[in-house]
Amino acid sequence: MRRPIAPTALALTWLVAFAAGALAQDRPATPPWAQDPPPRVAPRPEKKPEVNLRFDVYYHVDELHAAMRQVAAAYPDLLEIRSIGKSVEGRDILMGVLTDTSTGKDTDKTAFWCDGNIHGNEVQGGEASLYLLWWMTENRDLPRVRELLRERTLYVVPSINPDGRAHWFDAPNTMSSSRSGKRPVDNDRDGLFDEDGPDDLDGDGEILRMRVRDPNGGWKVHPEEPRLMVRVKPGEKGTYRLLGLEGIDNDGDGRINEDGPGGYDPNRDWPSDWAGPAEQYGAGPYPVSLPETRAVVDFLVAHPNIAGFQSFHNSGGMILRGPGTKEFGGYPRGDDRVMQALAARGESQLPFYRSMVIWKDLYSVHGGEVNFAYEGLGIFAFTNELWSRAQYLQGAKGATGDASVDRLRFDDDLELGRRYVAWKPLQHPQFGAIEVGGWTRRTGRVAPSFMIQEMSHRNMAFVLYHAAEMPLVRAGTVTSGDAGNGLRFVEATFTNEGMIPTRTQRSVDKEIGAPDRATIAGGGIEVLSGGVVSGRSLRVNDPEIRRPADLRLTGGIRGDAEIRIRWLVRGSGTVTITYRAEKGGTATLSLEL
Repeated sequence: MRRPIAPTALALTWLVAFAAGALAQDRPATPPWAQDPPPRVAPRPEKKPEVNLRFDVYYHVDELHAAMRQVAAAYPDLLEIRSIGKSVEGRDILMGVLTDTSTGKDTDKTAFWCDGNIHGNEVQGGEASLYLLWWMTENRDLPRVRELLRERTLYVVPSINPDGRAHWFDAPNTMSSSRSGKRPVDNDRDGLFDEDGPDDLDGDGEILRMRVRDPNGGWKVHPEEPRLMVRVKPGEKGTYRLLGLEGIDNDGDGRINEDGPGGYDPNRDWPSDWAGPAEQYGAGPYPVSLPETRAVVDFLVAHPNIAGFQSFHNSGGMILRGPGTKEFGGYPRGDDRVMQALAARGESQLPFYRSMVIWKDLYSVHGGEVNFAYEGLGIFAFTNELWSRAQYLQGAKGATGDASVDRLRFDDDLELGRRYVAWKPLQHPQFGAIEVGGWTRRTGRVAPSFMIQEMSHRNMAFVLYHAAEMPLVRAGTVTSGDAGNGLRFVEATFTNEGMIPTRTQRSVDKEIGAPDRATIAGGGIEVLSGGVVSGRSLRVNDPEIRRPADLRLTGGIRGDAEIRIRWLVRGSGTVTITYRAEKGGTATLSLEL
């Protein structure tokens, strides 16, 4: 049975009908929805990649090198793979040379160096470097990518420490082990080398923690999360004693895990501000004592066109620059200002990352790689510590307020517990009945697989910004005029389009590398003097008269600045003026006198 319409509802129905009828008098004969729709503009589809690489996994060093070669095979005009040396165990240290070969050789262009994985367990530097090679080649048609590859070279070494990387994959490890390379070291000084490292007692491929029940132990089960342990309070008895990482006493000296593989730090082996093992753990017997660091140093010294430097480490979300120690002193003010500006841009590209000075904001480092790049070679250099806990959490607040509990439950929610191994009983030859459990090697230091690509892309963006700000010399104007007595002056300007100067102040102060050169040549002219025009007096205050046709300009061209050079000449004909900067390229002007 239908309900009667209430007077109010009836009035409302009549009002709507009246309004619709009134509006209909102004409508076109064909309503808009019945008219021909405007043509649709199809969205630009994402280009199918030539090389289908996954960036939600970590690659064994053999797979990493195979992926590099696969990209190079697809883009032979942009990418060449070279070996710059061999590791301790004889593995190739592979480099990708990325540039548009149709516009010149790699050594004829200003170049950028990028490497990763100097510490074997810091694997994600390899993925970030591989992503750089892959993304730049796959996106070669983007105008900014095309311009960068036309004018720049990128030397990219995804793994400086291929042995340490291979061991991290192939052997049981913790999140902190396999940091070293594979040259044997007698860490416990018993005359034996690498004889007592961790042991995977349960055969699960991970080195976990060991615990044993002890009524007088210093640890107990966490009251809110039975998988975790907490220290007992003073005067309180515990229920467990922690025994350290999985392992047994292999050499019978009463200790476990005191002499594992390697045991040195490849990032303490560089020549600048080096200190020996008595002052700094991990240093070798002398600077550049490792074949891996030797290969890199030899390449850098042989390629003075390198003007930018980036090394990928983990973790903590940091954009680090030198100095490595307080004792070294500060960097020249002008150089430090440029480095701060570059890092500030990086902070805007990399949420949860902070710009920091190594010794002041982290800890002291003697003989570090990026310190050598700037202090020894005059190259602006950064270490990015990839990944951070804050990036993983992204502001998420735990329910308990206990960081360890909330971290474990966050892993339960986001990764369904894949990073934590619950405690399980085992029989230990020395300690008897024990339990092993805890976090796996992929916890904390490396990005979870679902975030590798974002991490890699954002860090690549910082590298490309730095590379784009390297010095780039452009030809400006050239003029001439009557100087009286049959003489003429020739004046040329050149600009540096990069934020980075053609010669850093460090290079000027320590006479690192070759000075910039400005030459003038012509068959019908005699060059009497020449020099840089002062911006204030508009005069050449200190003219060169001994070699005026080939000026050595030790100060170079500042970033985003212009230099004006004037010569006094006699004669006529075509003159060619060339400006050469070791780290800024070459530009040429010509004039008919």
